Amino acid sequence: MNHQEHEDQLRQLAAAGAGHSSHFLARLRGYFLTGLIVVGPIAITIYVVWWFINLVDNWVKPLIPQDYLPETYLPFNVPGVGLIVGILGLMFIGALMANLFGRTLFAYGEILLDRMPVVRGVYRLLKQIFQSIFADTGHSFKKVGLIEFPRQGVFAIAFISGETPNEVKQKAGNGDEIITVFMPNAPNPTTGFVMFMPAKDVQILDLTVEDGVKLILSAGLVSPDKERTIAELQKDMGKPKRGRRSKKDAVPADEPETPADEPTNT
Repeated sequence: MNHQEHEDQLRQLAAAGAGHSSHFLARLRGYFLTGLIVVGPIAITIYVVWWFINLVDNWVKPLIPQDYLPETYLPFNVPGVGLIVGILGLMFIGALMANLFGRTLFAYGEILLDRMPVVRGVYRLLKQIFQSIFADTGHSFKKVGLIEFPRQGVFAIAFISGETPNEVKQKAGNGDEIITVFMPNAPNPTTGFVMFMPAKDVQILDLTVEDGVKLILSAGLVSPDKERTIAELQKDMGKPKRGRRSKKDAVPADEPETPADEPTNT
């Protein structure tokens, strides 16, 4: 074997080793991404829940007498005590509002807040927001629509909001029905534009408000169609597979089945 053939064999071995190494690294990268997709949402959810529990504990625990805290009798900290006490306190206030004494006390408190120049504006705004979101009689987002923004031919997601003020209807109506829409910014739906538009310029979608919010939060990555497809695949995977008869064993619908040992008339 001459020197040139020896160098060619070395190059082939090096190329084969490089290909095997790149394939191995690609598999490791795939495993890493799969693990990240599985563990990432769980870890972030646990972190957010843990942060919320600690936040409520830091607010409520200083209001609880030291003798009623489990840490007084246990050598370790018990998380969630403040959250449980806070939930029970909210239930107690809600039950108190169901009788005349609670409603009277609450009415006096509102009168006191209404006499404060700056505080009353903040209180009224927050009260309307909480009533719109949590109260059964509140007017939260009901429908999802498409509007042309920022120019014709480009569409944006918008949510049909509450009632349009009468003054806006009179000055901007021009004979058309005016509705209030909120166009959120992605991926932060808490900011956006409140717009008063003719109802004919808003195309109502079949999407639910929850699907619309997911579309905004994910910047268009989470599609309701994709979620439905995944759900259908999971449902099909959970179904037991039934055996099918072959065409050879199939019996035609118009031909009755006869036993093999039945005698034939001649």
